[in-house]
Formats: sequence, C-alpha cells, structure tokens
Amino acid sequence: MAKATSSSNRLGNFAWAVFPFICLVILWMLVHASGWVSPALLPSPLEVLQTFWTHLTEGGLLVNMGMSIQRVVGGLLLGMLLAVPIGFLIGWYKPIRRFVDPLVNFFRALPPIALIPLVIVYFGIGEMAKIAILFYASFFAAVIVMYEGMSQISPVYIRVAKTLGATDMEIFLKVMVPMTVPHMLTALRVALGVAWATLVAAELVAAQEGLGAMIQNASAFFDLRAIYVGIICIGAIALMMDIAIRKLSNRLISWQDRSGE
Repeated sequence: MAKATSSSNRLGNFAWAVFPFICLVILWMLVHASGWVSPALLPSPLEVLQTFWTHLTEGGLLVNMGMSIQRVVGGLLLGMLLAVPIGFLIGWYKPIRRFVDPLVNFFRALPPIALIPLVIVYFGIGEMAKIAILFYASFFAAVIVMYEGMSQISPVYIRVAKTLGATDMEIFLKVMVPMTVPHMLTALRVALGVAWATLVAAELVAAQEGLGAMIQNASAFFDLRAIYVGIICIGAIALMMDIAIRKLSNRLISWQDRSGE
C-alpha cells in the first residue's frame, strides 16, 4: 500500500512538472496556427522537433551538448571551490565582510560578455578562456549566497556552543558548517543557473562546438529552427541538473525543517 501511494505521488509530481510545458507547447502551436506571427519568424513545434532529430542524428548535437556541459561543469566547480571558503571567510569575519562586500558587488554587476576582450588577451581563445568566463560568472553568484547565508545564522547557536565550552574551531566545524550546508547547495543552484545563462557569451570566444556556438552559427544563416533547438537544449539540460541538485539537497539536509517548501 505504501509503495502504491509513493508511486502515485511520484506520478502526480511528474504530471505537475510536465503540465506547464504542455501548456506552453499548446500556446506555441495556437500562436503559430493563428497567423499572428509570420511562419518565417516562428517555426512550429513540429518543425523544431524535426530539426532537433536531424541535428541529433546528423548534425553533432550530442557533441555540442557534451562540450557545453563540460564547460559549464568545469567553470562551476572551479567557481564553487573558491566561493565556498571565501564565503565562509567573509561571513565569519565582519571586518572582512565590510571591506570585501563592495568589491564583490562591483564585480558581480559586470556582465561576463564585457570581459571577453580581456579574457582573450590573458587566456587566448582556447578552452581555458571559456572556462574562465564561466568561472567568473559562477564564483560571484555563489560567493554572495554563501556569505549572506553565513551572516544570517543566528548568533544564539554560537553563544550556546561557547557556553558549553566549545572552542572557535569546534564552533566553526560543528555549528557553522552544518548550518551553512543549505546555503552551499543554494549557492550551487544559483551558480549553475548563472553559468548556463553565461554559456552563449563564453562560447563567443572562437568556439567551434557547443550549444552556444550552434546558436551563433544558426543565427548567421537565420536558421530559427536550429536556434530554438539550441535554446531548448540549454534550458532542458539546466533544468535536469537543477532537479538533480534539489534531490541531493533533500537527502543531505533532510534533518532540517523543510516546511517552507
């Protein structure tokens, strides 16, 4: 009985997750059929699906997807590896936070596409340049979530730990780190979204393969169908990775009160 209920719940959750996309496709079909927009400017879902299949079987779509995933994951991991300790440092020490906060917000506001000329000068036009742009975008998105989460942890927990005789290191490892795990995972999700949003800009740097490069090449020939395929692939992959992180979060922080979800 419990298994049947669990299966029913999963099926219901899946249906609710898919339903908005079905509505979006239906709306897309209605707008295309209505003639409000020229068919030359708005391909039908079926035409986009056919283009997707053609690129999948003949056009190297899997290679483009693989290259983009590789770049995003590389930039994201490097960004998180640096953002987590720096976020801890800024959140733990208020004087450092006061000094660093304006700098972090300044660089966070700079669009990665504006840095492409400098990236080319310093890193060339190889894979390192693309990873550097994604790293830049991921790092500043993640570090803000990290130190904001650290700074909002109630000092009551620290005072209680000190009352019980805990050292600063024990407070950090046994109080602050567990309390910050949810913020780490949130930072990972935010940085992932920003990395995918920056992908097309990163692949402006002489990329021959990748979904961003595919979109740019298609735009040069006004191939709207291929552009739609590239955009949908980016969104779909980003969504699947985000769902995976959310499931990981639910497992890692199941001890926390999740009633707010």
